[in-house]
Amino acid sequence: MATTADMRMGLILKLDGSLYTVVEFGQNKTARAAAKLWAKLKGVDNNRSIEHTWNSGDTIFPIRVEKRNYQFLYKDDMGFNLMDNNSFEQIVIAESMIEHPELYKDGQECFVIVNTETELPMSVELPPSVNLKVTYSEHGVKGDTATRAMKAATVETGATVQVPLFVNEGELIKIDSKTGAYIERVKS
Repeated sequence: MATTADMRMGLILKLDGSLYTVVEFGQNKTARAAAKLWAKLKGVDNNRSIEHTWNSGDTIFPIRVEKRNYQFLYKDDMGFNLMDNNSFEQIVIAESMIEHPELYKDGQECFVIVNTETELPMSVELPPSVNLKVTYSEHGVKGDTATRAMKAATVETGATVQVPLFVNEGELIKIDSKTGAYIERVKS
């Protein structure tokens, strides 16, 4: 058992029969009343986002999860096919469980979040950043750099990313896998 003192970002809780991950939390303390802990929760097994409040010291029910290394093999009509890097066992994951599916390329490393109680996958994440090659981008207008101008570029997975004007076709760029935003050019 855990209490509200164990609350942290990313913790997965069981609440009313559903699983939620803690996105944000804080404490409200008034002069005479006991402290209360609030949290913004995002559904893991549903698409709901809720806020919940507990009294300080209340019992919460965290779920133990593991982050396992997998390799993305390919996508077909059944979903995303992944292979466990340790046992070489293959699994198929629905696209709805994938975070930023447009950034996955064949052979790329990813992490599957597994509920250790049921051994069922809960979601799939990429490493913090991914390197992808720019396959198409418009030419930037010379002298248009005073306002941090951006242009659209298509990367090798087919995703469109906003990049600075100096990025050209054929260059390797680093992309933030949480937001899908451009970080920097990769030196080769």
